[in-house]
Amino acid sequence: MGYEGLDLSGKSAVVIGGTSGIGRAIALGLAKAGADVAATSRRAELVDQLASEIESLGRKSLRCPSDVSDRTSLEQLLSEACAHFGKVDILVNCAGVIKRAPTLDFSENDWNAILETNLTGTLRVAQVFGRHMLERGYGRIVHIASIASFVALYEVAAYAASKAAVASLTKSLALEWGPRGVCVNAIAPGVFPTDLNRSLLEGTARGREFLSRIPMKRFGNVEELCGAAIFLSSDAASYVNGEVIVVDGGFMAGGVNQ
Repeated sequence: MGYEGLDLSGKSAVVIGGTSGIGRAIALGLAKAGADVAATSRRAELVDQLASEIESLGRKSLRCPSDVSDRTSLEQLLSEACAHFGKVDILVNCAGVIKRAPTLDFSENDWNAILETNLTGTLRVAQVFGRHMLERGYGRIVHIASIASFVALYEVAAYAASKAAVASLTKSLALEWGPRGVCVNAIAPGVFPTDLNRSLLEGTARGREFLSRIPMKRFGNVEELCGAAIFLSSDAASYVNGEVIVVDGGFMAGGVNQ
């Protein structure tokens, strides 16, 4: 890759929510950069399918479904990853959900469900894998925040609140864990169509507004997040801690765009 610090050979990674959308792209990106990768989610068939793809790249993988709401499943994932890889160097936290509705009528059940996955799930995963990394004195943790960590997006208040909190949590963990060898950072993607949000973006007024405000005049491709993920997972980022790197085609830079 032109700089040996970006080579992930000999590293092992776990990607939570790693079998679809952003997580899938990052899992494959880390494998192509040299890492052994366990990509996990609740759906066993998708875990198995992606493990085969990672193995076809010449890397080790692992077939272990997990659920961010179930600490026991995460502890089992850690145990199996350590047994299979010997250690876990890299953790990428991609599990997330979104629902659009007017905030006035948004039910507490829906609100709590989104925060449970996006925020509490992120904390739960970080606690389980962070303990292992702190014991070893080495780790790279990458959370997935959002441009909604910084600006409001219409009628997705629960999602935005959860992602603002993920950015804050990232900084808190960086403060506590950085001195002990574990760097904690986040990526804030801009607009990347996936199965999670495609219906909100394609052929909609919302999608057209986004395109008008993105200087590059297009949505991102999920593979375009891999560079940031590889960097933050690597030894090239050994002094990067507590950062939220925005990958958004320039959306956050915009004021008046025409």
